[in-house]
Amino acid sequence: EPFVADEYIERLAWRTPGGGSRGGEAFDPKRLLEEFVNHIQELQVMDERIQRKVEKLEQQCQKEAKEFAKKVQELQKSNQIKEAADIIQKLHLIAQELPFDRFSEVKSKIASKYHDLECQLIQEFTSAQRRGEISRMREVAAVLLHFKGYSHCVDVYIKQCQEGAFLRNDVFEDAAILCQRVNKQVGEVFSNPETVLAKLIQNIFEVKLQSYVKDQLEEHRKSDAEQYLKNLYDLYTRTTNLSSKLMEFNLGTDKQTFLSKLIKSIFISYLENYIEVEIGYLKSRSAMILQRYYDSKNHQKRSIGTGGIQDLKERIRQRTNLPLGPSIDTHGETFLSQEVVVNLLQETKQAFERCHRLSDPSDLPKNAFRIFSMLVEFLCTEHIDYALETGLAGIPSSDSKNANLYFLDVVHQANTIFHLFDKQFNDHLMPLISSSPKLSECLQKKKDIIEQMEVKLDMGIDRTLNCMIGQMKHILAAEQKKTDFKPEDENNVLIQYTNACVKVCGYVRKQVEKIRNSMDGKNVDTVLMELGVRFHRLIYEHLQQYSYSCMGGMLAICDVAEYRKCAKDFKIALVLQLFDTLHALCNLLVVAPDNLKQVCSGEQLANLDKNILHSFVQLRVDYRSARLARHFS
Repeated sequence: EPFVADEYIERLAWRTPGGGSRGGEAFDPKRLLEEFVNHIQELQVMDERIQRKVEKLEQQCQKEAKEFAKKVQELQKSNQIKEAADIIQKLHLIAQELPFDRFSEVKSKIASKYHDLECQLIQEFTSAQRRGEISRMREVAAVLLHFKGYSHCVDVYIKQCQEGAFLRNDVFEDAAILCQRVNKQVGEVFSNPETVLAKLIQNIFEVKLQSYVKDQLEEHRKSDAEQYLKNLYDLYTRTTNLSSKLMEFNLGTDKQTFLSKLIKSIFISYLENYIEVEIGYLKSRSAMILQRYYDSKNHQKRSIGTGGIQDLKERIRQRTNLPLGPSIDTHGETFLSQEVVVNLLQETKQAFERCHRLSDPSDLPKNAFRIFSMLVEFLCTEHIDYALETGLAGIPSSDSKNANLYFLDVVHQANTIFHLFDKQFNDHLMPLISSSPKLSECLQKKKDIIEQMEVKLDMGIDRTLNCMIGQMKHILAAEQKKTDFKPEDENNVLIQYTNACVKVCGYVRKQVEKIRNSMDGKNVDTVLMELGVRFHRLIYEHLQQYSYSCMGGMLAICDVAEYRKCAKDFKIALVLQLFDTLHALCNLLVVAPDNLKQVCSGEQLANLDKNILHSFVQLRVDYRSARLARHFS
């Protein structure tokens, strides 16, 4: 509604007490004047406030108008660029068809304008990228698509994408993050995003990563093989991991081949001779581990004669104890070290891992075989086989007194090492060669080396058992007296086992325990059976050296009963059966002459050769007087 001043004043006077406009109210001119003055002041303040607001809105409107005009101008200019580009592009194509001699000047001007406009467009694209204006970048890129300089536009984009992208220590993580960011953006800018992204990745690999890899590897390539191999494995692994992440992106048709070629271009000079570096390092490192161990023992490795005269001398010394040179005193040292074995296996394990990663698939089996051959040379030949040869040379002859038998300790440690060696063969070598002809070659090499060592282990165990029997012979010779079984006073004999028997049984029990601790599986039973048979043969032959009175025969029976109790510790049925039979044979020493024939035909003796029975009966002091020979005629 239009503003009417009289009505406004009238309404104001009506609201004011004493204004005189209401019925019955006294008119108060001073109060009315005061109200008018105050109201006029309020109106003035309001007018000023509204005026300021109006001015502010006018300024804002003018600013927006200018910005809008500028935007319109920029859009118009942008459009003129696009139009100009379209025109100059067509002119450039037409100029290509014109003869140079007649239209050289025109062609030159068109080419110059073409070049200038191309540079302007690229500069505009560069500025838009720095401002982060994706839509403008897309417009300019679309215009440039038909120009020769389009590839330069892509190069500019790739270069600026990488500015500030590699600031952290992990260049591979930086590269992955950059590619993820560009992958989201590149489709909004270019019509061929997969080509641009592939070109960016190629640039990262051929410039950034190649430079980084070279710096990391060349530093140690000639001076520190260990660090060089570790760095090579680490860098190659991280590069292939980055490649796996990049496989998520659209890079064109065959991205697997594309990325593989990029990796190869970086590492080809290092992978060509990788296995030679690996073998050289493994050889020197393994030799150093062994030498450090022998140095810690103040031991100078001796050359072990294998075959020929040396082996013949050793065999003669063992069997005859002829003075062909003393056996080596190893002072209880096995020359086998768990630490050395673990270190050698660890080095080989790492070599297998590097070999798996760094070898060409076609070279992998033969490279793995070369590493395995190094393990066989240093672990099996230089360490285990040397310890076996030294242990064999340290076994004393069978008739040595108080011989210390350490070869079983060698057996125990060698057995543990074999398990570790076999585990690495199955866990780390087999996966690398399982589908190649090298599998049979590796299995044969393993079989050969184990068989060679088993021959030496068997030889050492055999000699050790001979020494054990030799020690028992010494105990029996020293402790057993002829009067034990033919006492001068038959009435003053305590019926119990002899001192010789006690000492032999004590010695045997220690050896049985040692054998059980040194071996496992069927080997324990095999060795214990062999020892038990030899133990039985020793006691059998020992008993036949004496003549037995009645009380002496009883004492022999007590001894054999104790030997039989000892034989139970072997837990071998055959050994116990042998001593049961021997115990039954000893009964022939005390049985009454009239009952002799009946005892000989008993269950335990019936199957024995009569000559064996006769030989025991001949040991009786009453053999002639009681005419016992008649029972065997």
